[in-house]
Amino acid sequence: MSLAKYNQKRSFDETPEPKGGLAAGTALRFVIQKHDASHLHYDFRLEMEGVLKSWAVPKGPSINPTVKRLAMMVEDHPYDYRTFEGTIPEGNYGAGTVIVWDEGYYEPIEKITGKRAQEKELLKELKAGSLKINLHGKKLKGEFALVKTKGMADNAWLLIKHNDKYAGETDITTKDKSVISKKSIAQMAKQPDKIYTPKKTAGKAKKAAKTKEEETAGEEDNEADATAIAAQGKRKAFYTIASPMLATLVDKPFEEEGWIYEIKWDGYRAVAFMNKGKVVLKSRNNVSFEEKFGDVYDALQQWNVNAIVDGEIVVLNNKGIPDFEALQSWGKEEEGTLVYYVFDILWFEGKDLTALPLNERRAILKSIMPDDTVIQFSDDFKTSAKELLQQVKQKGLEGIMAKKADSLYKTDYRSKEWLKIKDNNRQEMVIGGFTKNADTSKPFSALLMGVFQNGKFIYTGKVGTGFSIKMQKELLEKMNALVTDKSPFEEREKTHGYNFYTKPHIATTTWLKPQLIAEVAFTEMTKDNVMRHPAFMGLREDKKAKEVKLEKAAHTKEVLHSKTKPVTKAADKQTKPVKSKTGKPFIETSDTESVIKTVNRHQLTFTNLNKIYWPKEKITKRDLINYYHDIASYILPYLKERPQSLNRYPNGITGESFYQKDVTGKVPEWMKTFGYQSEGDNKDKNFLLCNDEATLLYMASLGCIEIHPWSSTVKKPEYPTWCVIDLDPDKNSFDDVIEAAQVTHRILDDLKVDNYVKTSGSTGIHIYIPLGAKYTYDQSKEFARIIVTLVHKELPKFTSLERNVRSRKGKMYLDFLQNRNQATLAAPYSCRPKPGATVSMPLQWEEVKKGLKMTDFHIFNALERAQSMGDIFKPVLGKGIDMEKAISNALSL
Repeated sequence: MSLAKYNQKRSFDETPEPKGGLAAGTALRFVIQKHDASHLHYDFRLEMEGVLKSWAVPKGPSINPTVKRLAMMVEDHPYDYRTFEGTIPEGNYGAGTVIVWDEGYYEPIEKITGKRAQEKELLKELKAGSLKINLHGKKLKGEFALVKTKGMADNAWLLIKHNDKYAGETDITTKDKSVISKKSIAQMAKQPDKIYTPKKTAGKAKKAAKTKEEETAGEEDNEADATAIAAQGKRKAFYTIASPMLATLVDKPFEEEGWIYEIKWDGYRAVAFMNKGKVVLKSRNNVSFEEKFGDVYDALQQWNVNAIVDGEIVVLNNKGIPDFEALQSWGKEEEGTLVYYVFDILWFEGKDLTALPLNERRAILKSIMPDDTVIQFSDDFKTSAKELLQQVKQKGLEGIMAKKADSLYKTDYRSKEWLKIKDNNRQEMVIGGFTKNADTSKPFSALLMGVFQNGKFIYTGKVGTGFSIKMQKELLEKMNALVTDKSPFEEREKTHGYNFYTKPHIATTTWLKPQLIAEVAFTEMTKDNVMRHPAFMGLREDKKAKEVKLEKAAHTKEVLHSKTKPVTKAADKQTKPVKSKTGKPFIETSDTESVIKTVNRHQLTFTNLNKIYWPKEKITKRDLINYYHDIASYILPYLKERPQSLNRYPNGITGESFYQKDVTGKVPEWMKTFGYQSEGDNKDKNFLLCNDEATLLYMASLGCIEIHPWSSTVKKPEYPTWCVIDLDPDKNSFDDVIEAAQVTHRILDDLKVDNYVKTSGSTGIHIYIPLGAKYTYDQSKEFARIIVTLVHKELPKFTSLERNVRSRKGKMYLDFLQNRNQATLAAPYSCRPKPGATVSMPLQWEEVKKGLKMTDFHIFNALERAQSMGDIFKPVLGKGIDMEKAISNALSL
């Protein structure tokens, strides 16, 4: 097999590692090398086809048949590598100390004589993903299996010991010395200049300047356990604040390919931040759990990893079932077993993992799990969701989680790719008061519950069961600190007439500031959103009261199939105006053809509102104006103080269009403008500046379907805010555009250049690089030229740098010439005069993959996306890159 990948990663004038070697002897050899690189691991290598097939085993081999060790298959190594020991110098790929932990010969379990026949069988098993071998080593003996896993990374395998006479429960890795030099890793590291090989002792490796490959060695390192999968993660500094990703509640289990199922733990969501011995443990609303759950905190300190993990803290009763009441009182009374079930990882060893698919993140997490009873991995189940929910119900658990195997992790976001399915009705609610019956000796009789809805506190019913006297006393102590004279609930007549005001001779009512959150179980919710047969389950400390809203289960089918409906079909059905964030359109369908509206204290007249702008979809001028009204707060930061080229479509996308630059005497006096003179013309002219919503809506009323700002502002007109790379396809498929975007992104990342992406809204993709108005247009253009040249070098078959269309011969144009004075592109969130009323939509880079379509983003869903994700393009307006440093990095490529 080829050693090209092995050779490509190494500079042999700097590293003492062997280059080759010919296999010899009548037996197949194996070696296990202990490697203290960026992360301590063991490399398991088997001779096949004249090279060493290699796997990185994070925790090392085990002789316990019940223990399955993750093994990540990496590149082939040369035969001579089996006896290599020594230290790979800093700055080189895999830098660190290596010893031969074990070595010997091996054979297939199936009795086959002859090396060639054995090798043939082993290659067959390797291809099938199930190697069964018999080891004859100094430490490892007997039968082992290497089995390729399903649902994890393509190179993920499991190393498992068979139950034979050599099996046992002892930790074989405590035998920590080399079988060649008899030295431990620590002892070997004290002699970095000495390389133990069977042929000779190599001299000290030379230290050289870092190349691009060395600088990104951590990203390309497929040799170390979790680091192997985490290689695709983007470098990111450690942090200690993160709001976890949330799930959407649905009503029924489902069966679909590409989903995994977990148990929904009845506990407190918690994120653990660990780096260089520092540990921070927080709730989902940033409250410290370090004191309340000291055992978890101590276990995290013992874990000794640099990672940020997401999970749920629970207390298990003697049947292994989560006990929410016991969890609530933990710290005062500690009955049960405290467990931190971790199910996801956000960051590992300096790498942001949130853009990796869930199955890969979980593979990383599983590979670094400690042998600990407090910190446990939350397993996923291969059974059907329906069967798992039934099993959960029988055991008295709360429900299950369904997660898309390729889902990305989005902090502070409620995803439809993570779903929760409950066996019972449970809801967080806020305590707004309590009652006490005149004839009771209990601390109180019932709690008055509510949730927040549109900023108002809405009554949801009384809870009079589920608490012991002891619990009531503890609750009363907390509630007495929140007593207020006025009811916190919305007025009686606005809460469907439910009378929680009691007669003094029957009971008294005490009002509370709505701050305490309780978990409440109930049989059902009435149409008026009042609970039937509610029971108190306990207090919650992991949320903020104002986050508590009434959670209603969505229909599973609607959630599963709500992502990629073609806009044309949706638009055919929806002829009414776009609904604004307030639920009411800016200009309603009931309004006449012409209306006068006051915006930013200016009166605007909107005419011909029923004119069809998109004939096929029946989308009107009214719809366009409503869209820009709703999206104004998102698009305006990219328009303010920037001269506009007005691209007008007064008769819609099928009518004639024209550009208008000079607006002198043609717009209201209150609008701001920027003066200029055309070349060869001494006449004073003015560009329009779009600094507020009134101007934006005025432009829309002129038929400006798309908004085209300059890349610079009038404050520094020669210094653009951003550099743009415009991927402009000709006869290419959109998958080609996506591939070109991915290559551009990787190159910019390699140069350590921040970059952000959006759809053009037409056929291409725009990639923006923040400049912070520090460089001229010429500098921006030449920098873009460097980038597209590197992209073209990688994709010469379907990309072109030729400006002349005929010279491109149907290839995609990598346009860097947009970086010139007065050139314009469609702004982020700008509508486009294309079928389906598409929008130029900012994307997260993980969304740029095959399957992405322009029609995914249009004026009927852009606002909802922006509201749920926030303005993810905002960093484009930041301080900007260091171009000189980036160019220096580029020269090393």
